[in-house]
Amino acid sequence: MKKYVYILLSVMIFSCEDVIDVNLNTAQPRLVIDASLNWFKGTVGNEQEIKLTLTAPFFDAEVPPATGAEVRVIKASDDVFIFTEVGSTGVYMNSNFIPQLDETYELEIIYEGETYRGTETMNSVVEVEFVEQNDEGGFSGEETELKAFYTDPADEDNYYFFEFISDIPVIPTLEVYDDEFTDGNQIFGFYTEEDLETGDIVVIKNYGVSERFYEFMFLLLQQNNDEGGGPFETQPATVRGNCINETNPENYPLGYFRASEASEFIYTIQ
Repeated sequence: MKKYVYILLSVMIFSCEDVIDVNLNTAQPRLVIDASLNWFKGTVGNEQEIKLTLTAPFFDAEVPPATGAEVRVIKASDDVFIFTEVGSTGVYMNSNFIPQLDETYELEIIYEGETYRGTETMNSVVEVEFVEQNDEGGFSGEETELKAFYTDPADEDNYYFFEFISDIPVIPTLEVYDDEFTDGNQIFGFYTEEDLETGDIVVIKNYGVSERFYEFMFLLLQQNNDEGGGPFETQPATVRGNCINETNPENYPLGYFRASEASEFIYTIQ
């Protein structure tokens, strides 16, 4: 028996020394659009940013920025907001944006001679009213659960995008909800985390979103085992956003252009 065990261990040890090169298919980089215009309640909403990156090979550690683009947002009333790149970061800023609920905005990006466009309406959202904490939640019964309650407006279709941010996970937890079965009722966004401790801070953000964004994000979260984080990372299947390439439709972008009113609630773990 000892002889067999020794042989098995030897095979395992020497096998680990082999280097395996995996040849993956490569493709031309695509533009990735992370354009979220957020108007938080109680703020002017004039400062906005849009982030442009490029897809990269699977094993690359860094995400390359899409630099040198021309970016602007056009309000339906013909107001034009120019977004200027900060250095060569792929982050484009504007400090005189004018948010308006139910207004239509068009995103225009000119990058490497091709024009990309997306259109969205700024959707309203209700306040997060209060948070309930349960310290015996989750499948293990040992996780901290938070329920962020809000009251859905009656007799209208509403869609919600929740972002839960704490110091525990690297990536925020994301959730989407609709009011198909909760119209006009008090309902909650749900968050659970095993390692939260008394005094930890959880920032809860709720965004009003369109039905199309709800469906887009729902599909992305279904592809993620934890239903949160990484919405613009490589996915098992391509989920198209609301932006198109008018110059070359086959070179379609990834990501989404969203315009939302937002509510923020800062909760301290008890």
